Order: sequence, then C-alpha cells, then structure tokens
Amino acid sequence: MAPPPLPLFSPSPKPPPPPPWLHGPVPQTHNPASAAPPNPAEAAPPKPRRHSLKPPGKTSSPAAKPLTAGVPGGRTRRAVLGIIRRVRSLELSYPPSPIPTRNADAAVPFHLPIDPPPPREQGQEEEKPRAVPWAAARDEDLKVALRRERKPREPTRAETELTGDELERLRRWARGVERLVRAKKAGVTDEVVEEMRGEWARGQELAAVRLVEPLRRCMDRAREILEIKTGGLVVWTKGDIHFVYRGSNSLENTKHQGNEQSICDQKDEEPVKGTLYEREVNRLLDSLGPRFVDWWWNTPLPVDADLLPEFVPGFKTPFRQCPPGVRPTLADEELTYLRKLARPLPTHFALGRNTKLQGLAAAILKLWEKSLIAKIAVKVGVQNTNNEQMAWNLKRLTGGTVILRNKDFIILYRGKDFLPGGVARTVIQREAQVHDEQVKEEEARMKVVDSLQMVGGLSSEESFVGTFREYQDFQANYVYEETENYKTIIELEAEKHRLEKELKDQEWKLFTLNKKIERSNQVLAKLHSSWSPSEQSTDRELLTQEEKVIFRKIGLKMDERVLLGRRGIFDGVIEEIHQNWKHKEVVKVITKQIQMRQILYTAQLLEVETGGILIAVEKLATSHAIILYRGKNYRRPTKTSPIDLLTKREALRRSIEAQRRGSMKYFAREREKSILELKRRLRYVTRQIRYRTP
Repeated sequence: MAPPPLPLFSPSPKPPPPPPWLHGPVPQTHNPASAAPPNPAEAAPPKPRRHSLKPPGKTSSPAAKPLTAGVPGGRTRRAVLGIIRRVRSLELSYPPSPIPTRNADAAVPFHLPIDPPPPREQGQEEEKPRAVPWAAARDEDLKVALRRERKPREPTRAETELTGDELERLRRWARGVERLVRAKKAGVTDEVVEEMRGEWARGQELAAVRLVEPLRRCMDRAREILEIKTGGLVVWTKGDIHFVYRGSNSLENTKHQGNEQSICDQKDEEPVKGTLYEREVNRLLDSLGPRFVDWWWNTPLPVDADLLPEFVPGFKTPFRQCPPGVRPTLADEELTYLRKLARPLPTHFALGRNTKLQGLAAAILKLWEKSLIAKIAVKVGVQNTNNEQMAWNLKRLTGGTVILRNKDFIILYRGKDFLPGGVARTVIQREAQVHDEQVKEEEARMKVVDSLQMVGGLSSEESFVGTFREYQDFQANYVYEETENYKTIIELEAEKHRLEKELKDQEWKLFTLNKKIERSNQVLAKLHSSWSPSEQSTDRELLTQEEKVIFRKIGLKMDERVLLGRRGIFDGVIEEIHQNWKHKEVVKVITKQIQMRQILYTAQLLEVETGGILIAVEKLATSHAIILYRGKNYRRPTKTSPIDLLTKREALRRSIEAQRRGSMKYFAREREKSILELKRRLRYVTRQIRYRTP
C-alpha cells in the first residue's frame, strides 16, 4: 500500500517557520535526536480535502496567510501552495545539520549544499568563499543587472585632433551647408577630390560629400579614404553625407597629396597595430600584389587584380595529383562547409574588366599554398557583364573548383588534388627516380636472361608478360605516342558506338509505336462496326435556285445553331436537329473541322441521316456553317434518335482514339526519318574508319 501524501503544513499548532531564503535557517532548540526524519507512514496525516485547507473551527495563522493568499498581479494561490509542498518535501528528504548557536538578530547567509573543499596545505593562503549569484538579492538596496558589454567606440581623428568647442562649431556650420559633392559608384575618385579642393579654395571650411553604393556600406572605411586622399578631417556624418574640414594646414596637405606617394606607403609608416591574424593577412596580401585602395568594405584591403600582369612568362596549369583513395569531386556536405568557411574570410582580390588573367592565376596559386579558398570580389560596374567568363577562365588557368559565383563574388576552392609548389616538384622528382630504377632493374634482368641462355642453352624466346618492357610498350602505343590519326580513329569509333546505340533505341521505339497503332486500328474498327450509316433515299425533293438562295440567307441570319463538337455525328446531334425543325424549316450546324474534305463528308452524312436537303456550306470567321432544309413534305419521325448511330460516350471514345492514332502515326513517320538519317551517318563513319585504319 502506498504511503499517504505529505501534508501541506506541519501538524504542529505552532506557526510554521519562515522560509530559509528570507532569514536563514532557524536555530535548533529541540533535542538533536529528534532531528532524524520521521517515518512517512507514521508521521504523515491523511490528505486534506481540496475544498478546505484547514481544520473546521480553526483559523490559519497570520504568518502563513501571506504565503497562500492571492496577490494582485503575482502568483496564484495554487502555484504558491505547490511551491510550499516542494519545499516541505525537501525539508523531509534533507534534514538540517546542527548549527552552533548564534545571535538571533544576525543574518545567516544561504548557501547551496556543496562538497567540502579539499584540505589546505601548509603555507597555502586561505581562499575566500565565492558567493552564489543570487546572494546580492538579500540586500534590498543592491540590484544586480547583467548586461552585454558594449564595445567602446574608437574616437575619430577629428575628435582627437580638434578641441571640443572647435568641433561643435564646425558641426553647427555643417548644418547649413547646401552644396554637395557626389561620389559615384567608382568611389572617391580624383574628380571628387578636385571638387572638394575647389570648395576649399573658394573659402569654404567644409566640403560635403554624398556617397552611394557600395562605399556607403561601410561609412568608417569611407571616412578613412576621404581623410587619406584629401588630407582633411571628417567632423560630422549625417546619413550618407560626410562633412570634411580642410584643416588649419590645408596648404601643406595639398602639397603633400601632390606627391607620387601611394596610400599603402603611408599606411606602412604608421605604427604596427591590430591582432596577429590581421598582420599576417596584410603581410600575405602585400606579397601577392598592389592593394585596391578604394575598397568599400572593412580592412584588410584586397589586392587589385587589374594591376597584376596580364601575361606571366612560362606560366602553365599546376601539376595535380589526388591522394590514394580520395575522390576529387566534392560532396554536397563538403560544398556547404566550404561556402560557410568562405563567408567570414577577408576578400583577397578585387577584379574589374581585366580579361588576361595569368597574373591573377599566379597570385591565386601562391595564395592557395596557405589558404584553401581564394575569395575574389567583382568591382562595381562589372557585374552581370563577363562574370561567368572570368570564372571559367580562372578555373581553366588554375584547375580549381568554383564553389560560388554571383554578381558580387567569385570563390575558388583549390581542390583535393592541389599540391603546393615544393610538394609538386618533390613528387615529380620521385616519379623520375622510380622510372630510372625500373629501367635499371629491366637492364639487369635482361643481362641475367642472356647469361642463362649462354650457360644452360635455354630457349631464345623471351616472355614479356608482366615485365617493365611490356609496360613501356603499352605506354608508347596507347599513351605517349598518340598521333593525330590515332585520336581521330578513337573519336570515330566512339561516334560509331553512339550511333549504333541510338539506332537500336530508335528502331525499338518505332516497333513499339507500330504495335500501338495496330491496337488503335482494332479499337476503331470495333467502334465503326457498331454503327451503320443510313442509305440515301432516291425520292428526293427538288428546289429551285431562287429557293436555295432564300433558304441560305435565312440560315445565315439565324441566331440558333447546332454545335458539332469533337464527338462528330452521333444520335444526340440528329435528335437536336429534329428539335430545331419542329419550329423552323432551316437549321444551321456549326463545325470546327479544318479540312474541306472532312466538312463535305459531314454535310453529306447529316443530309442522309436527317432526311433533309443540304442547302449550302459557308465559311465563317473561325468555323464553317452547314445549312439544312427539312423539306416541304417533312414529317417528324416517331423516334428522333436513330439506333444505328453511336451513342455520346462511344462517339467520344472514337474521337479520342482517332486523335491518338493520328499522333502516333505522326511520330512514327518522324522516327522513320531519324532512323534513315542515323543509318546514313553510320555508313559514313564506318567508311571513314576503314579509310583511316592503317
């Protein structure tokens, strides 16, 4: 039998002790022997009812009322009771340990039950106990707020070189500047710099520059470019506009900028700063070529691929060799991993309209010795022009794999079979050494064979199976000495094999089509045998020419019509014509058939089946009209639906089957033409092989 549940409160009439997280544990005043947890089967009273949490006739103590009473905006009464139940179960499971007597007014800190620390060695300093994170919550005046530390903003050059009053004056002055210098997609070009200096030459202290994409993506980088190229100071940035102050030494800055000193040289004179990774990246990119100064994103500056040489003497695609047991192709997971790896990497090259890419390919090969991926940015104005052609040329020159190509980037993976320059040279030298050793072994084997023949009188016939000479002969005949005629014969043999396979497939498809056409003919023959057209009556009424003209005009002016659909003539059409003749003498039948032969056959069949007189067949805008006259002696038949015609369902089946047979006949004729063409080409290829074979 399961023990009864634990009570919500202590059965003692005394008020319950305060919770331990408010004032700490209460000192033990009773016998320590009674500190052992009681047996739940003996001490636990029966579970109280849900509708009443206190015995009848008794009131709850004022100390317990705030815990169970509802609090506006706080926890519900049931949730608080659940918390108290869990705390009570913890008290019964983990009995409190005896604590020495302390002052009742002194606050006891609350600690978690953790393992005792290891014994301290002699001479070791005593470590201070670490407070739990919520220990500060005991003090009502102390509040702990854990926030993310924001990266301190680095002051700009204007904030460090100018005083606060001067900077504030220039910013107030910048709010009234109306004339703007516009920098286009090319960035801060020489024309933009000249316009800014023109503004300063007219006596203006500030020159405003409006930036566009892509330089607008990183305004800090744009500020650096402006300050380096103009020699001024950016005092304020509003949206996409920079306000550049000419500075007190504007004449010296102008003379300094007139020199032929590049920006990269100026940056080299600055003290070394940045992390070790940034310095290594800059050192690597400096060894690849000149840097692209007008880079619109964060540093490091990429290498300007347009300034690299178009042709490199002696350049050739590098030697590649895949490790044993490794497939050179990339799986989907590997491709995804490489693309994720390339996302945070710095941009290595910036490529414009340069089409001669041997210098860039040589730089990429040098980069691949230290990096798996080469990240190339496409300059603004070049996207969607020859981006695909540039990616294909780089793949052809380097032998790498294009893992991403869009309007902004071309990312190349060096491949699993890439070998650095030193490793490739070592592999080639090792293969040459192995070849020389094989040649020496073969010469030694031949000497031994000759000596054995001279001594033992063995047969002079030699077997080359499994020897190095057999390998050399095979390489000489099928690998190294491939003449132009041999390559042509191989291509012709491959073409002959392809033509034979395609001819076999086409003949099988034609055979299948002919079988289907035969089955379709059988179905149509069965449907045609289920109906028999009526015979034309010999006793026909004769109409004069004037009557035919009048009936023709009446029929063309009629709005009522009988539509002849894809089902053709069936019993429902004849019945509808008789329904029209019940009120009018002339009926107009509209048909969508195209060929005139089919239209005349339909008109004659309608004339025979209805017993009327065919007046005319007229061409309309998108169809043809068949006008029928019922006759002067017309009598409505007792049964308007003929028995010898097809039903509506059978007529639809006949129409679908006829259309299907027509399509199959068309494709059969096309396959016959393709088979004749394949046979002609096969005869030509066979004749070429026969002529070129020695």
